[in-house]
Amino acid sequence: MTDATNATDDQDALLRLLIEADTDIPAVLFDFDGPVCDLFRGAPTDDVAEQVKETARLYWGWRDPQDQGLLDPEVESCNDSHGILRRLRDMYERPAPKKRLSAEPLKRAEEIVTEQETRALRTAVPAPHIVTLVDLLHELDMPMAVVSNNAEGPIRTYLEHLDFDKKFNGVFGRDPHDARHMKPDPHCVRLAIEHLGVPASSCILIGDQITDLEAARELGAWFIGYAQEEERAREMKQAEADAVVSTHLSIIAAVEKFRASR
Repeated sequence: MTDATNATDDQDALLRLLIEADTDIPAVLFDFDGPVCDLFRGAPTDDVAEQVKETARLYWGWRDPQDQGLLDPEVESCNDSHGILRRLRDMYERPAPKKRLSAEPLKRAEEIVTEQETRALRTAVPAPHIVTLVDLLHELDMPMAVVSNNAEGPIRTYLEHLDFDKKFNGVFGRDPHDARHMKPDPHCVRLAIEHLGVPASSCILIGDQITDLEAARELGAWFIGYAQEEERAREMKQAEADAVVSTHLSIIAAVEKFRASR
């Protein structure tokens, strides 16, 4: 990192955020891939997207030569494992000119992507200093939950690997029945807030995507952008994140100051 590290890791902003949260003890919501671990380590997911498309072609017209090319252009052009889930669902929901499409490709697509996420656990790397941060928040009795577009099963497995399973109050992953509920839709964030039994204004979401910020904003939660690249940090600041950090060390330092101020 260059000078952007110091420019984005505003200790005063982080401390104000912790103090201004609408409660004595704020709740902290973590996006999974990024703030908790590097799940895919930069590996492309186009092969998984292609598997999903092949399955959809099989069930939605591959056997009928006149129906080849049935997939919507938005589906055909998508090379992202999460994006393909949403676009496939959108295609399923639109009125069909001949007959209702089978829901089987949606089920299989979810299974294919979840299998990919499970395999990725073998090489996933914890975010730097995440163990120290989670232990500190747990020590202060701050409620914690994971809110993610990843499947719940792989998330829980990884939390157990880090001995986090007893420290997090809940895991709220991708809705396996409707990919349209992935962030920026606030579905998983809303479920976490309801589960914790706290107002949204007392929750701080730590995420590395603008979609995380949008989900937090829709519900009135606070947002810390976790951005290790200068361009992403600028995007977070332009989108008016409450704070932006390049390392969990900044959050740890702010939480320590918060504890000392109580």
